[in-house]
Amino acid sequence: MTAAPAGPEQQLGALDTESVDPRYGHIDVVGVAALARLMNDADAEVPAAVRRSMDQIVPAIEAVSARMRRGGRLLYVGAGTPGRIGVLDASECPPTFGTPPELVRGVIAGGPGAFFAAQEGVEDDAEAGRAAVVAERVGPADSVIGIASSGRTPFVLGAVAEARVCGTLTVGLSCNPSTALSAAADHPIEVLVGAEVIAGSTRLKAGSAQKLVLNMFSTIVMVEMGKTYGNLMVDMRPSNEKLLARAIRIVRRVTGASQEQAVTALEASDMQVKLAILRLQLGLDNADGVARLAAADGRLRVALEGAR
Repeated sequence: MTAAPAGPEQQLGALDTESVDPRYGHIDVVGVAALARLMNDADAEVPAAVRRSMDQIVPAIEAVSARMRRGGRLLYVGAGTPGRIGVLDASECPPTFGTPPELVRGVIAGGPGAFFAAQEGVEDDAEAGRAAVVAERVGPADSVIGIASSGRTPFVLGAVAEARVCGTLTVGLSCNPSTALSAAADHPIEVLVGAEVIAGSTRLKAGSAQKLVLNMFSTIVMVEMGKTYGNLMVDMRPSNEKLLARAIRIVRRVTGASQEQAVTALEASDMQVKLAILRLQLGLDNADGVARLAAADGRLRVALEGAR
């Protein structure tokens, strides 16, 4: 007699992220200080879990970086907490690296409103995931990273499937072993964080792991694209007081210029840090600075060293 297929309850209960850890079975009675220590100890396990997945993470970043250096875009797709983490990481790229908003984007099931208010049912709509990818008009030059703690979220699976139809590079980031998302993606990444302090609350360790991995993707890709000089964010645009002060410090650190010289160079360079540095170091006007950077593939170090 053939056994009946496992239903949703059995499927979900088999996931590591849904398991119940007896270490946390009395969190409702231990008190604030003890619970804070328990949570801190649990969070300390996350970086080690990410490190164990490095053999999956590195090739995926290399593949995404290669496409983005050729002009491709990066799309994060998720539902609930993973979707919000993707939107958060994408939204930080323009102010940090001076990128256009369309270069790195986050798509969350239920649309922008789901970022602020939970819309849990929308994650079950695979066709909506497909439609979201179609609406983004991704192609072979682009990359889509599907994020789902369980590795089985229909919205994300639909999005990744549609991206593959479009010839887009796909990455599946989950926190369970041998997931449907891993099977669907070109590059599976499984960060096995185990049971949560509150069973099934994957906004905790799983969410932290996802943020760490997305930090790696966006940061390393941008470094590979020449968006930094060493560890200085030389493509940021000083759009507020804090960023203006940072831009001045960067120009001064690279060139040795005075405060007044740095401010003058930035003003003359349309507040573009790279151009201000080239103006001070090489005496280039904006047009020549732009041309030198283009010849150096946007890399300030190459532009400066090429003049030696």
